Amino acid sequence: MNEKYQKTIYACFVGYIVQAIINNFVPLLFLTFESTYQIPLSRITILITFNFGVQLMVDLLSAGFVDRIGYRVSIMLAHIFAAAGLLGLAVLPEILPNAYAGLLISVTVYALGGGLLEVLVSPIVESCPTDNKEKAMSLLHSFYCWGHVGVVLLSTLFFRVFGIGNWKILTVIWVIVPVVNAFIFARAPIAPLVEEGETGMTMAELFRNKVFWVMMLMMMCAGASEQAVSQWASTFAERGLGVSKTVGDLAGPMAFAVLMGSARAFYGKFGDRIDLDRFMAGSGILCVMSYLCISLSPSPFLSLVGCAVCGLSVGIMWPGSFSKAAALIRNGGTAMFALLALAGDLGCSGGPTLVGYVSSMASDDLKKGILAAIVFPVLLVAAVGISRRPQAGRS
Repeated sequence: MNEKYQKTIYACFVGYIVQAIINNFVPLLFLTFESTYQIPLSRITILITFNFGVQLMVDLLSAGFVDRIGYRVSIMLAHIFAAAGLLGLAVLPEILPNAYAGLLISVTVYALGGGLLEVLVSPIVESCPTDNKEKAMSLLHSFYCWGHVGVVLLSTLFFRVFGIGNWKILTVIWVIVPVVNAFIFARAPIAPLVEEGETGMTMAELFRNKVFWVMMLMMMCAGASEQAVSQWASTFAERGLGVSKTVGDLAGPMAFAVLMGSARAFYGKFGDRIDLDRFMAGSGILCVMSYLCISLSPSPFLSLVGCAVCGLSVGIMWPGSFSKAAALIRNGGTAMFALLALAGDLGCSGGPTLVGYVSSMASDDLKKGILAAIVFPVLLVAAVGISRRPQAGRS
């Protein structure tokens, strides 16, 4: 690998840690917001919906402006929005007449940053002259998992030592991460995503490409397979083991995130010796087995083990889908990465929604909801099989 691009790769790793801070820090403060600002929990949970809604909007719109203003300006803006939104959490609720409005504005601003990061970080790594792009992509996405683990662990430790009342100080500390990384990106070399003299595909060209739709299905199923279990892992831990929420969060989502990150780091280390299609298909089959373990096992402990194994199985799905799309669709460009991010985020919201809907129809039986979501890993394995066909590789 070209040594001068090492700084760029490291900055992209930190970019996904910033994304993890954006998505996982505020939910730790929900009950604090409720008691401090007297805001009903039902309105506070809308903040998460708003966060991902804005990120979806950015996914959709970014293909139209990223190429015009350039990747460097766009990635720096992503970090500036992330920092400004986090800082707003500590400031705006105190200075605005309506504290909820302050929270909503802050979430909107950092969600703009999160959406841009989702679209930009993967193609920047893809454009770097690395020896094995699949390995680099998998290792990159593992940093979101490590960021998630770090945010929960460090925030929990801070609250235990200094008290939850000092959450604004921790918020300002988290702001340092995107600020420093923005300065790094200001100087880091960024290679062009499309080779000189060529242009990236337009949305119309992508829509006419049959392989593109297979990749979109794969991305949607990757997001849904991951979040359908991840969002409910804490509930399984609390109900199944009868532990407190703090322990439940550590035993459920944390175990899921650690194993998901481990799978990505493993492929990032040994990916040059492993066939990506076989690894993804095997992971999809393991995911199906974990869903069956979660939903059909009579033992609460085995169901929790199934949740953890699910984290291991979904690790390669998201970065692997990105890598396959880049390899199969030549010059997909910014539009392709933006639309793939959109499909992945739709899956992230659709998977848990299906689980919740089916569970409520089955008298709040989460296991039946998880069983219904098994359709996502099944479809992903089918999509991997279709994309292996020789005629699938070209438009």
